[in-house]
This record gives sequence, structure tokens and C-alpha cells, in this order.
Amino acid sequence: MHKKIIGVVHNVPVPAGDAFSEASLDVLTQVEAIERALQGLGYPSIRIPFTRDVSSFIQGMKAAKVEMVANLCETLDEDPRFTGHPAAVLELLGIPFSGSPSLALMLSTDKPMTKRLLRAYGIRTPNYMIYNDTGKFDFHIMRYPVIVKPIFQDASIGIDQESIFRDDRSLREGIKEFFSRFGALLVEEYIAGREFNVSIFGYPSSRGLPIAEIDFSAFPEGLFPIVSYRAKWDTSSFEYYHTPRKFSGGPSPGLHERIERTALECFHVLMLRDYGRVDVRINDHGQIYVLEVNANPCLSPDAGFAAAAQQAGMSYTDMVSQLVDFIERRSGNNAGQVSHTS
Repeated sequence: MHKKIIGVVHNVPVPAGDAFSEASLDVLTQVEAIERALQGLGYPSIRIPFTRDVSSFIQGMKAAKVEMVANLCETLDEDPRFTGHPAAVLELLGIPFSGSPSLALMLSTDKPMTKRLLRAYGIRTPNYMIYNDTGKFDFHIMRYPVIVKPIFQDASIGIDQESIFRDDRSLREGIKEFFSRFGALLVEEYIAGREFNVSIFGYPSSRGLPIAEIDFSAFPEGLFPIVSYRAKWDTSSFEYYHTPRKFSGGPSPGLHERIERTALECFHVLMLRDYGRVDVRINDHGQIYVLEVNANPCLSPDAGFAAAAQQAGMSYTDMVSQLVDFIERRSGNNAGQVSHTS
């Protein structure tokens, strides 16, 4: 049986030592893991970077006779506003690829737009304001503490203990420095409570995988329990070693059902496809607040999505096999092949 050539398409990370290089370089870990899994499944693959030189990218696809794509692009030249562009190019070329379509990637990368869409469907998210350093901002309407987030970044870039402000005065004193580093900002009310990650998997229908809870029990008083950049990427930090995910002792059956239903609603509202992750917090009143909706979350073997898949009984190779099956279902009648004529 002919097995189609799969292009493993990825963004080009920054060099080690550059700002946020730990998060950026992780894409190569994902690329290598996907390549190993594809090799084990008997699929020929080729690694193809995606850059602003789109014509070279297309020529590389043609030369390699790529028929399907594992889309691992997280940014374009480290600009998260372009997250959906590689997918858009693949859509224009008619090449079937893994993960969410370009529109879903662009919508879910835009934090305020995500919140507006979810709220329109009655899904609760923390109250927020947008700060763009123009005009006057009445932060008094916010309930403190608040957390400041770059509007378009992911991987917890720009989110650390210093991103949380306890009162109006400290926020006004600190927010301009954040704006100078990251541009437009989301100022969001901090929600205290338990934090859960819900991984969603499947095509054409999707299902929730086992729910993970972030264990903040080792955090001392005075340290806000958040999954910060340090917690994800800084191996020298306290947070890195004290924010484990756990699958045992999770939410009660009733709460589990509500969390999963909310996550699936988010997945469908934002038109995600194949796989995604929704991060939520539960306050003291049992209310569910959606913090993030992640299209195409990290597929590194030690990341949350792969861990949830393993809890569901899938090895990493099993998970990749299913992703390839999703792409195959969309390919149909050889649609999506690049013309190999010059």
C-alpha cells in the first residue's frame, strides 16, 4: 500500500540564548518526535521550514512531492499574529494538514477575540480590559488582583509573578513597561481556584481526554499559583518543579462533566480541529472560567497533550497515527497534492 509523503512543516526558532528561546526551540523537539513516530508507522517524511519566503517553501514542497502535512508552525519569525498564515498557504495549495484551519488559529491566538466569542455563547471568562497605551483607562472597574498578558503570545510568554498586580496604583506604575516589551495587552481579573487542562482529540467528531489538574500545593503564601513562563521553561526555577500535572484525585463526576462540556463548547465555537487544549479555573463558588483555548497545542512527548493521550491508553506513536488518519480522511481522491510541474 502506498504511503503518502508527509511534510513536517515548522517555524524557524530563534537561537539558544535569545529572549524566550526555551519556548521557541521546543518546536524542534516536536518535529523530531513526530518524525520518529512517522518512521515507526512507515510513512516517509521530510522536514520543511516555513518562512516569509513563501515561494521557496512551495518549491520545497513540490521538490519533495509532499502529499500531506503535519503542521507544527507556532509563529512566523516569532510573530504570533502570523500563526495562521502557514495553514492558510496550505489551504490555498489544497494540501491536507494536521490540526486547526487558519481561521481557528488566528481567532484563538487573539485573546480578546476569543473572549468575545466565548461570551457570546454564554461561556464564562474573566473580566478584562485591553491596554494599548492610548487614551484613558479606568482600571477601577477591575477587581484586583489582575494579571497582564500579551494579547497574541502563547507558551506563557510574558506571564510571570511580575505580571500580577494587587492594586490600581501598582498596575498603573508597571503596565507601561509591559507595553514597551509586548505591545497591546490584556488586563484580566485573576481567578483564584483549582486549574484544569482539558485536551480535546478527534475528527470529524471530538472527545475529551482525561482531565489534568495543575498541583500548586507546594507554592508558599505570597506566590500566586499560576503556570508562568518559569513554570514551563526555566529549569532553574521553583515554579518549574512545583507545578506538576496530575490525573488522579481530579474533579467530582458532576464537575468533571461540566468542565468537559465547557471545553468541547470552546473547541466548537472557535472551530478547532483534530486536537486542542482548554485551560480553566474553578472558583470557590464552583463557577468555571475559561483562561485559554489552545489550537494545535504543543506535541512534545513530555507536554500536557501527549500526557493526556497516554492516560487515555495511547502511546505517542498511536496518537500520531490517529492524527495521520484525520489528515487522510480529509485528503480524498488525491486532493491536496501539489502540482509537481514547474
